[in-house]
Amino acid sequence: MKTFSLLRSATWLLILCGSMQVRANTGQSADDSTRQEKYVLVIHGGAGTILKKNMTAQKEAAYKAGLEEALKTGYKAIQAGKSSLDAVEATIRVLEDNPLFNAGKGAVFTHDGRNEMDAAIMNGKTLEAGSVAGVSTIRNPISAARAVMEKSEHVMMAGRGAEQFAKEAGLEIVDPSYFRTQERWDGLQKALREDSIKSKLDHSYRPAGKLGIENIDNKFGTVGAVALDKAGNLAAGTSTGGMTNKKYGRIGDAPIIGAGTYANNKTVAVSCTGWGEFFIRSVVAYDLSALMDYKGLTVQEAGKAVIEKVGTLGGNGGLIALDKNGHAALPFNTEGMYRGMVTADGKITIEIYK
Repeated sequence: MKTFSLLRSATWLLILCGSMQVRANTGQSADDSTRQEKYVLVIHGGAGTILKKNMTAQKEAAYKAGLEEALKTGYKAIQAGKSSLDAVEATIRVLEDNPLFNAGKGAVFTHDGRNEMDAAIMNGKTLEAGSVAGVSTIRNPISAARAVMEKSEHVMMAGRGAEQFAKEAGLEIVDPSYFRTQERWDGLQKALREDSIKSKLDHSYRPAGKLGIENIDNKFGTVGAVALDKAGNLAAGTSTGGMTNKKYGRIGDAPIIGAGTYANNKTVAVSCTGWGEFFIRSVVAYDLSALMDYKGLTVQEAGKAVIEKVGTLGGNGGLIALDKNGHAALPFNTEGMYRGMVTADGKITIEIYK
């Protein structure tokens, strides 16, 4: 009996060691191995000072409904066998058309009272990418970004040139007034009043901080999507109206490939939202991919590391990332981030607060 008991104990020890070794090789904890689901689409609607105490039940419901509509649109495309690029573009178009989000209709205003939008999209299979920056007449900037990728020899176009190209590519062009919403206009007036008050109280104050760069994280509202299609291809897209009261033709990280948007079938698809200057300086989206590629980090580990780097520099925001196996990470260092995910079997999860 004693011999049998010893053999049985030894057998269980070998099984346990083997299980631990498998988890070590995959970078998963015991909990991860049992609860990790495969996601095919992840979206965000911006990060910032998003507090439940400041949100009405009606507005929270409206945000969740908008995110759900976008998720269902992208998921439907994937289920129909369309590419991850198709899913990302369709998903972001829904968010661009929803005035709740700072992209397309409902974009925030610049210091000069204009709506200037940026967008980017990237194909993880081919590493092709396209983006537009500082556009004011293209109804869906994400579609213009895709047109730059597929119908031109360039990666980025800006301003009037991008608008002319979009028109020639057959995209819908609208009057700049289309993007205006009263809520965003009121937001600009509030920011201008704050600048004026500070100037009067402190004669040494320079409006909008160092050379016109100031951040209050409740101004974020970038939208983005990352997708994995049935063929195993990744894609990422990001679209934004930038920051309220931005000056000097400022462009953030969203349209910059490797900073706010990146996709590579070998590793991950990433879309960022936050204080763009810090995401540009940290090359966040590509850095996340590189950490996975060169150091073997999981998408969760890499996502946490890059957001910590942004925070160390003094920036804030968040990101969504989806790896080649359908594992997702949604790290952020703000009070909240509008975000949603859908699994391969159609299960939708939507969250707002930390």
